[in-house]
Amino acid sequence: MRKVKRRLKMSKFERLVYVFTVFMLALSPFALVFSQATLSEVNFEVEKLNKQIDTQEKKNESLTMKINELASLEKIQEIAKEQGLTYNNHNIRSITED
Repeated sequence: MRKVKRRLKMSKFERLVYVFTVFMLALSPFALVFSQATLSEVNFEVEKLNKQIDTQEKKNESLTMKINELASLEKIQEIAKEQGLTYNNHNIRSITED
């Protein structure tokens, strides 16, 4: 008795789906590694920007404190005295609304 080999016939569409599936399975590890590398790079950039923001906030806070120090009444009076100006309470006039 002779064995007859039967060959399954696949349509072109089935072959296309099969090839596409194999291609996607072979490509998926590379896509995963690429996406993880891109994510790591973006996270690195975010951390770098956060550090720059913290540094700038500290500079801003320092400058705000310097402004407050220079705008204080004692500092203004000290500079006025150095410039030869004096505080005369009799020259101050208050305007009130009735």
